[in-house]
Amino acid sequence: MGDAEVPRVPIPGRRNILITSALPYVNNVPHLGNIIGCVLSADVFARYCRNRGYNAIYICGTDEYGTATETKAMEENCTPKQICDKYHAIHKEVYEWFGISFDEFGRTSSPQQTVICQTIFQKLIENNWLSENIMQQLYCETCKRFLADRLVEGTCPTENCNYESARGDQCEKCSKLLNPTELKDPRCKVCQATPQIRDTIHLFLELPLLKDKLEEYINNMSVVGLWSQNAIQATHAWLKEGLKPRCITRDLKWGVPVPLEKFKDKVFYVWFDAPIGYVSITSCYTSDWEKWWKDPENVELYQFMGKDNVPFHTVMFPSTLLGTGENWTLMKTISVTEYLNYEAGKFSKSKGVGVFGNDVKDTNIPPEVWRYYLLTNRPEVSDTLFTWADLQAKLNSELLNNLGNFINRVLSFIVKSPGSGYGSIIPDAPNAESHPLTMKLADKVCKYVDQYLEAMEKVKLKQGLKIAMSISSEGNAYLQESQFWKLYKEDKDSCSVVMRTSAGLVWLLASLLEPFMPSFSIEVLKQLNVPPTQISISDEKGDIDRVKAPWKILPSGHKIGTPEPLFKEMKDDAVKYFREKFAGSQSERIVRAEADKIAEQLKKTKVLDTNQGKKPKQTKQAGEVKPKKDESEISVSRLDIRVGLITKVQKHPDADSLYVEEIDVGEASPRTVVSGLVNYIPLEQMQNRKVCVLCNLKPATMRGIKSHAMVLAASSDDHKVELVDPPEAAVVGERVSFLGYSGEPDEVLNPKKKVWETLQPDLHTNEELVACYKDVPLTTSAGVCKVLSISKGVIR
Repeated sequence: MGDAEVPRVPIPGRRNILITSALPYVNNVPHLGNIIGCVLSADVFARYCRNRGYNAIYICGTDEYGTATETKAMEENCTPKQICDKYHAIHKEVYEWFGISFDEFGRTSSPQQTVICQTIFQKLIENNWLSENIMQQLYCETCKRFLADRLVEGTCPTENCNYESARGDQCEKCSKLLNPTELKDPRCKVCQATPQIRDTIHLFLELPLLKDKLEEYINNMSVVGLWSQNAIQATHAWLKEGLKPRCITRDLKWGVPVPLEKFKDKVFYVWFDAPIGYVSITSCYTSDWEKWWKDPENVELYQFMGKDNVPFHTVMFPSTLLGTGENWTLMKTISVTEYLNYEAGKFSKSKGVGVFGNDVKDTNIPPEVWRYYLLTNRPEVSDTLFTWADLQAKLNSELLNNLGNFINRVLSFIVKSPGSGYGSIIPDAPNAESHPLTMKLADKVCKYVDQYLEAMEKVKLKQGLKIAMSISSEGNAYLQESQFWKLYKEDKDSCSVVMRTSAGLVWLLASLLEPFMPSFSIEVLKQLNVPPTQISISDEKGDIDRVKAPWKILPSGHKIGTPEPLFKEMKDDAVKYFREKFAGSQSERIVRAEADKIAEQLKKTKVLDTNQGKKPKQTKQAGEVKPKKDESEISVSRLDIRVGLITKVQKHPDADSLYVEEIDVGEASPRTVVSGLVNYIPLEQMQNRKVCVLCNLKPATMRGIKSHAMVLAASSDDHKVELVDPPEAAVVGERVSFLGYSGEPDEVLNPKKKVWETLQPDLHTNEELVACYKDVPLTTSAGVCKVLSISKGVIR
């Protein structure tokens, strides 16, 4: 997929950068969390390096061996190779749609992988870094096989976790790495039988013997390569726990065979062989692969991944390469992301929760919008949240109203016919150096470009994107302040300076934003009538110097193309549609889609009406909870829960445990509310805080003060209490909604009907700390409402 015809090799005297992203596992469709976590982030950096004129290649591919593939093949009743062929094609297609510019997107099931893996293994044997050891492993009598890690499930042994579906290698809930024999109540994933413990012999990499070499590498390179803090923490956690010999073989059929007679029925452990995939895929790209992988003096290796992959890249893989005694190019810089979460909880491939790579095409939202949103939301230092409302806000305000608006204003004015514009010709900019507003702008833009380069060199991609977008904001302010539409009539020369400078900024924005939104940049250059090959921010070509005088970036007399709107607004009903469409898991969506199809067919089928004179029965849509008009039905839609802002709070004068708050709930004046929270939440934490407020309870007098609403809080079994927090961006006064439950709230809940008392037991927090009614999150336009730490708590 790369743009080079001839494979590149390192060039002496140039910056030679080898970029890899964690190889996506091939047994499933990648979701947005996987895409931003490694593949998209690495693509941005690779594009940036090429634009800077560095000699860079970007290598990736599907990770195809191991238990997960065997398991998936069993589920789908086919061979592991058929699974890999199927999902490799899906991955390739998804990444092509996202515009990922791999120089090689390969596979770990290639013959090259076997050769390189076995060669490295032989070196480790020669250098005595391997040992044999008898292991106790779970054996299934029913299936007549040793069970690899992922073929075992059971209860996590970690204190306070006790997750009942922990895998044999790692608990998905607490992330603790496990051995299958540690699981409580283990069961075979294939037949559900209880496996027996048996002895089996395996090969181990003696990490403790390699400790000195490894620590020297880590201590040096983590500083030189500016490793991200989360990478350093994860690495030191492994070292602190003490390095242990690590098993590198498995009792499986699908993998690189161990080239020793004694181990002929075994293959290499996927975490031993997968990182070697970077090397073997490079060898598929060029026969001169060793020039990239065995020249640390001239090649810098940058690796991108999610946080769960770190120890394998900072401890296991370097140890393997160091153990060969050869001069390998070891990783210089590691860029690690935390997790991107989805609306109410975690993205999950196994559970099918979230938006997946093959879903995005169906949304008709263009790739550049997806790329922009994921990159502004890149979880660089902590987990971030994907919400449809946030995607809408960023598209409409940042892309449409800031970036698209600036470019369209500039180009639309230039294409106007002479007399009201420039007839599509870039004007000259006479005496630009003596135009104060333009000089002030040029000075700001220079500083921004320096900051952009500094951020990108340090792989702070989110910051780089934010800085580039600031240049667009400066451009809009410059247009506004110059009042170019007036200048055109009153001071034509000044207007020409402003328009030629602004057109230069349009080119600059296309160049700086190309790593983030390549399809956007190509479209902008088309509108500027400039070939895409001119995207460059290279020192050698003098691109950075040109920025100092943005009025000189595009030559006067240049004829531009036809301006078109670059982004489309996303409406509220689209957000509602996507939120509903992608609610629940993929399997639930399939069921819903089938139900919708049936409902659609029923609509089209004319049924003979035998109930003449009576109103026909309404067909209930899938997922719809139809509110009845009579008072007997108690639905959560009868509650009036709103986003409130505490504007004032003090202790109740006559009760030690009560606060008296003034809360803005979007009405003409704030409501007085009395809450029994003094013993749980300090006064300063109550000040100026957004809360969820139940507004239609009958007012009640508490120790002489009338309370006109109730603040929602969650409590745990051990009497801990926390407020239910709406998202920071939620609008004060907006009503909290429940997907699938619609209807107007009661004006006041009738105490005799016990509406609140009936609904309250179903209000709780889930494992992801999201406030829910049954399993439906309390939702605002800015996302879901959450608590700080109480899971499975009661909300009242």
